Amino acid sequence: MNQQQKNARFRALHHQPGAFIIPNPWDVGTARILAVIGFDALATTSAGLAFSLGVKEGMVSRQQVLAHCRAIVDASDLPVSADLEKGFGDTPEDVAKTIRDAALTGLAGCSIEDHTSRRDDPIFEFDLAVERIQAASEEKQSLANDFVLTARCENYLWGRPDLDDTIKRLKAFEDAGADVLYAPGLSDLDSIRTVCASVNKPINVVMGMPGTTFGISELADAGVKRVSVGSALFRAAFGTFVRAAKEMKQQGTFTFSSNAIGFSEIEGYLAGFDKR
Repeated sequence: MNQQQKNARFRALHHQPGAFIIPNPWDVGTARILAVIGFDALATTSAGLAFSLGVKEGMVSRQQVLAHCRAIVDASDLPVSADLEKGFGDTPEDVAKTIRDAALTGLAGCSIEDHTSRRDDPIFEFDLAVERIQAASEEKQSLANDFVLTARCENYLWGRPDLDDTIKRLKAFEDAGADVLYAPGLSDLDSIRTVCASVNKPINVVMGMPGTTFGISELADAGVKRVSVGSALFRAAFGTFVRAAKEMKQQGTFTFSSNAIGFSEIEGYLAGFDKR
């Protein structure tokens, strides 16, 4: 698919019956394996990227993130949406520039959140949060290709479990031009159902967080359209890595290798890409 077709395909996924899963690879290898397994789209993970580079989330530069986005885009033919955190700046102008730069990497979309990156004041004031999404929306409308803008309300991840304020923000983001709405951290189906019923745009939820183990059919029945897993795949892989390292160091044994995937299976997933 060319860029226009890829981006159109990504938007169409949000309007087909049921819900779809958009998994989050953290490098080219994991992106290609997910593509071969048969997923329809991919999303980057800011935490997975940061941890793979040995730094905390939020410490990766704009240049590094955009280079990573390009690598994931080029890894397969699937449309890719990027987790661009707060858009590399606080102002609406910063966010607009980020949308321009993101589109140039070949992304089919991205998410912008209302988290400030400041623990003492974690959520942008309401009007500024809306202005930032408005600027992103206006910028995406000027792009050569379609671009799916996801607006994130981070209340539940930062000690503000206020459903009314979360819905207020999501509705304002919808009015500001967001294509997809996302409130990570909702932990029960009733809250998810209420959010879905309160807005008219597709809702993304994240699975893989403690206490949120709902299946795709349950989420679709609640009104969810898109399901991501954030850093969960990365954390699952690194959980296995840490347990294996501790086994070697503390017990001097190597039983972890009995669960390791074989060379031939890995190479089987990647074989098609070797021929490009």
